Amino acid sequence: MPSHILIVDDDQLNMMPELNGYEVCRRMRAMPEINRIPIVMLTAHDSLEEKVKGFEAGADDYMTKPFEPKELQARVKVWLRRAVTVEREAGQIVGKTISVFSLRGGVGVSSMAVNLAAGLVELWQHPAVLIDLAMVSGHSALLLNTPLKNTWGDLVPIPKEEITIDVIDKALLSHKSGLKVLAAPRHPEDAELLEEEKIIHVLDLLQSNYHYLVLDLPHNFTPPALAGLDASHAIMLLMAPEIASVRGTSMALDVFASLGYPRDKVRLVLNWIFERRGLSPKDINKVLQDKIDLVIPFASDTFVSSINLGRPPVIDDPETPIGALLEDLAFFLSKDEHRKKKPEKPTEAWKRVVKRYKARKN
Repeated sequence: MPSHILIVDDDQLNMMPELNGYEVCRRMRAMPEINRIPIVMLTAHDSLEEKVKGFEAGADDYMTKPFEPKELQARVKVWLRRAVTVEREAGQIVGKTISVFSLRGGVGVSSMAVNLAAGLVELWQHPAVLIDLAMVSGHSALLLNTPLKNTWGDLVPIPKEEITIDVIDKALLSHKSGLKVLAAPRHPEDAELLEEEKIIHVLDLLQSNYHYLVLDLPHNFTPPALAGLDASHAIMLLMAPEIASVRGTSMALDVFASLGYPRDKVRLVLNWIFERRGLSPKDINKVLQDKIDLVIPFASDTFVSSINLGRPPVIDDPETPIGALLEDLAFFLSKDEHRKKKPEKPTEAWKRVVKRYKARKN
């Protein structure tokens, strides 16, 4: 997002032959690489005619000398905020949407979604949003120990046509990690008032304004769940090593096929929530006639503690086996443009992932 602004001092430019502030503005507006950057013109000419000439040349703002430095600073801040909004609403970001889903409750969908979203922020320090689509009983914000100041419910009374990215941003909660959260409504009746079209509209806007969306989905195929699944580039389909969960996974795969989702869009994840026993991965593969992509080992104490304290292991315990696994998973699911190129300023999370990868290769 832009972090700069052009200030054109017309009086200084007038010292150059055949060049003045108006001509500089015109030339800059003709250059595609910089024509979206705000331009503030500083000049001693204060007539209405001169101001009109400045705006016609492409200036966004016009200040006459002498001026107070604080006023210039204030105007620059305003234009920087506007520039960010313009760029975001123009869809300069192509976000990746990852959903976490299961038809069986109690298999760790919310925990996975929270850790995955937090891991993506820790890795790349890029904007990301965790979206709770379990409208009636979602608790993503709770797992981050984030007070419910704002929720999906704030968007209920606003017509879809009036919902912009700025409106959505005001409904997002902020976690100390930098992660944003669109929490489930406080009241069940608000959930009933959220139309599918509005949910799709919000997801579309967020997808073109944030690098990553992680969706915590309900355990059903209601309109919110289908809207999230349709918008997803990758689906983490969770199950536990027990027969009801495996049956639900089989049903989900059948529905995905009927919806036309490509198989490589889905990742089968077995969360070993039992300390002992449970169906073996080999037997589950036979039942599903498909291969499990990832097995999360038993880590009940870690997850229970993190849930009660609102401290995801991917943030608080990234060096532990489960924290490292979730961090590696976040890296694996990252956008190609991020994963395949070393960041200019690598994060500690990125360094840990690369170190583990090199150790596995050796």
